[in-house]
Amino acid sequence: MPTLHVVLGPTAVGKTAYAIELAQRLGTEIVSCDSRQFYSELNIGVARPSPDELAAAPHHFIACRSVCNPYNAFDYGNDAFKLITQLFLSHNDVVAVGGSGLYVDALCHGINLLPDPSPELRQRLSQRIANGELPDMLDELARLDPSYYASVDRSNPIRVQRALEVCLTAGVPYSQLLARPLPKRPFEVNLIALLRHRDLLRNRIYRRVDLMMEQGLLDEVKSLLHLRHLNTLHTVGYRELFAFLDGSTSLQQAIDAIKNNTWHYAKKQLTWIKRYDKITYINL
Repeated sequence: MPTLHVVLGPTAVGKTAYAIELAQRLGTEIVSCDSRQFYSELNIGVARPSPDELAAAPHHFIACRSVCNPYNAFDYGNDAFKLITQLFLSHNDVVAVGGSGLYVDALCHGINLLPDPSPELRQRLSQRIANGELPDMLDELARLDPSYYASVDRSNPIRVQRALEVCLTAGVPYSQLLARPLPKRPFEVNLIALLRHRDLLRNRIYRRVDLMMEQGLLDEVKSLLHLRHLNTLHTVGYRELFAFLDGSTSLQQAIDAIKNNTWHYAKKQLTWIKRYDKITYINL
């Protein structure tokens, strides 16, 4: 049976380099499961693979759409499944890589169709986030769906808003809909989790943020100011610099916040990985 090799791990652990090496060794192609690297306007702040890395092995789902046309996990799961079905016609193996757990699950197992909220509900929740009401929304999510609340990245307003949209639209917990049985995928899944010592990983994250600033992350964020209302830009590396550009924090405070928030996100990714039963751990 064809095999999908899925390279997991926290941000900055070295997934891109490992996935390229694996794809070259297997003579195959790479499917990205990184929910932030889908967007063409986001480059430095999402650590998009460099042109040389993209040339080293064929990549899919990198800079493939605009932030004005957001991608949910259900649609991504369907599109990615169609793509790898085609890739398996000419390859025995395909490599997937990414740190977005929900999108990894959508590719490996499929994901249930979730109801779309009314435009009014989505606008109301988006406005609440813009008004700084994320803590209140988290309290609401804890009441409506304590199971999902326990696992969600609470610093990610997109995930929180989506869960509330589904809870309020369907009238049942988001986690209950996600847990419905799905048909088995016609391929084997080989999960590979990359790890590093926590102190080394934290240092790699901090160095990466410094490098992003040297590469021009602030200019990238400035170019997106007119789009800052979009949920896809309420993400680490962008929202902190928006705060600096608003004058509500200093540049150094914004940089420190990016480092700390990225480290917290990495720890969330490690927690998500622990959900998987059959997985191979590789300590780099």
